[in-house]
Amino acid sequence: MKPKPPVPVWRWALWSLTLAVALFVFYALFTPVWFGLRSLAWLAEFKARRRW
Repeated sequence: MKPKPPVPVWRWALWSLTLAVALFVFYALFTPVWFGLRSLAWLAEFKARRRW
């Protein structure tokens, strides 16, 4: 069985760039959207409880 060849530098760079973009999308875009949706749901529930 032959040992695996080393991973080329360009693949490491591509992987790092992809990871950085994914982290930015998740934390900078999805998190505020999620907090906004949760806030709207909390507000709707609060208003619904006040009616009764």
